Amino acid sequence: MKYEFHEGKVTTELGFGTLNISSDDTKGFRPFQLLVSSVAACSGAVFKRVLEKRRIDYDSFTIDASVERNEKQANRIEIIQLIFKVSGQDLNREQLEKSLAISSRNCAMVRSVKDSIKIVEKIELV
Repeated sequence: MKYEFHEGKVTTELGFGTLNISSDDTKGFRPFQLLVSSVAACSGAVFKRVLEKRRIDYDSFTIDASVERNEKQANRIEIIQLIFKVSGQDLNREQLEKSLAISSRNCAMVRSVKDSIKIVEKIELV
């Protein structure tokens, strides 16, 4: 990947197009948004695969992500919380929580940041 710096933003060309990154959210995605999005999307994709392999039926799920940052340390991300909101009939919370634990151990992004950012994942039945 090649990154170019100009006009208050960083750009790179990827398979799906140009990615604009900037601390100014009128010019591109903020770096912390990309980091949190990577963790949430990876965790969600692995969770979906685990549910499919375990033949756990659900109607849908979404992920609500929030972050805690430390202003005293360059706005460092300290905690990413992911709330998996799962809907469906006859859902078993224990099975979902076990599936989420498996997905956490198998998500490359979660594993990559686990020693520097606390990742909190919770299941919410809707």
